[in-house]
Amino acid sequence: QDAFVAFHVDKVLVSKYLKPLQIGELAPDQPSVEPTKNEMLVKDFRELRATVERMGLLEPNQLFFFLLLAHILVLDTAAWLILFYFGTSFLPFVFSLLLLTISQVQASWLQHDLGHLSVFRKTKWNHLLHKFVMCHLIGASAKWWTLLHSQHHAKPNCFHKDPDIDMHPFLFTLGKKFSVELGIKKKKYMPYNHQHKYFFITLPPLLFPTYFHCHTFYIAYTKKYWADLAWMLTFYIRFFYTYGSLLETKTLNSLISLHRMLESSWFVWVSQMNHIPMDIDYDKNLDWMSTQLLATCNVEQSLFNDWFTGHLNFQIEHHLFPTMPRHNYCKVAPLVKSLCAKHGLEYQCKPLLTAFADIVHSLKTSGELWHDAYLHK
Repeated sequence: QDAFVAFHVDKVLVSKYLKPLQIGELAPDQPSVEPTKNEMLVKDFRELRATVERMGLLEPNQLFFFLLLAHILVLDTAAWLILFYFGTSFLPFVFSLLLLTISQVQASWLQHDLGHLSVFRKTKWNHLLHKFVMCHLIGASAKWWTLLHSQHHAKPNCFHKDPDIDMHPFLFTLGKKFSVELGIKKKKYMPYNHQHKYFFITLPPLLFPTYFHCHTFYIAYTKKYWADLAWMLTFYIRFFYTYGSLLETKTLNSLISLHRMLESSWFVWVSQMNHIPMDIDYDKNLDWMSTQLLATCNVEQSLFNDWFTGHLNFQIEHHLFPTMPRHNYCKVAPLVKSLCAKHGLEYQCKPLLTAFADIVHSLKTSGELWHDAYLHK
């Protein structure tokens, strides 16, 4: 299956675990593709996948990722050195806060690469550095991220299967179809007709310091990810020891709270610009490429956009080839566009600010649809 091929780097190793699960072979007269899937598109995508492998686009440039890690560590160190050399007055505090936030967000993009096994050829090295970056540099569980993010990639924007849209319907109503359904059922957990307004003061600034912060510890503890918890502890020991030696308790709490809020805002706007404005529905059991194209869109390429989004501006390519190193997205993009044009699939690419605005616009549209259905008798 295309999903199996997309997720696994060492297919020989993982295939060994499938052997005990085999229950038989298809009869010669049985189709190998389900009727809900586009057989020609499946064939053409698999040819594209073979082309990608022949071109070496799944091979990582480790110098690229080394420089990414180096600039993260330099920013992280500089954030502390500013307070050490220039004191803890307002301006040094602000500059330190900004550098710390940039370092943490860039670390988030790098852990994303490591979690997708796209930095090293050996899986074990990806896992080891993933723990260092995610647990030690950021203070969250690497296994927690993998558990949730793998589900998102398998079924993006599919209700009850993608944990990234679990905020529906408790905080927001998402998608046109679900908004109307919710309104018809007269369900109202929030004033959804105003969700495009309260979005600014809820999800972007609060996702990290509230929900993610608690949820990563909860999952790590309940699933007994003891190694992750130990690694996470080193983040807090390092942070409170280094910054605690320079700042008073109130100022220290302000630093960690503010940087988590800024980091959260940056992350939410970037991560949601590719998915929230797209189709949100139940799982239709479509082929791999159709499933990803309906749920993802791209943002225009530029050096700033690539750096600012961690190359998630190439969300379509990332979802089709999740183990592909991010520096190769731009090389495969023309091939993906060509395949989309051949099969009449929409390949959306928009400016960065337009993508941000589309988040708000989609929330406003969904809220209005819910409101109209809710008031209709």
